[in-house]
Amino acid sequence: MRTGGAIAALVLLSGCASTGGARTTATLSTVSTASASQSYIAALQGGVVSRLPGGMTLGNADRQRALEAEYRALEAAPGGQPVTWQSQSVSGSVVAAAPYQVGSQNCRQYSHTVTSAGQQSVARGAACRNPNGSWTPLT
Repeated sequence: MRTGGAIAALVLLSGCASTGGARTTATLSTVSTASASQSYIAALQGGVVSRLPGGMTLGNADRQRALEAEYRALEAAPGGQPVTWQSQSVSGSVVAAAPYQVGSQNCRQYSHTVTSAGQQSVARGAACRNPNGSWTPLT
């Protein structure tokens, strides 16, 4: 099972207990999943969303949503399938191309379209998957 799948399984299994301890178990699982998620997000080094043209910037919560969408698109989305995210004032869509090999690593090109106040900005890049399941952008 890939690491991303292990994280999803952990989240799903965390709600399976039926005793009073389920709340503690779910909290611990959620915390460990969040920690693992944060390390994968950090490995993206700001992702392509940090390089949006036109000076568009995102708040912390929107940036987090955008980076999570980038990770999901790179890790699991079929080529050409958008992974979307949305807040009250900003939305985005990440589309990764089909994976390709660079040496022994799987890599993907991708684009991230962000819409804010009726304006769209698109950033493009590529990233390669590391053995630990994180993705590192190509510069």
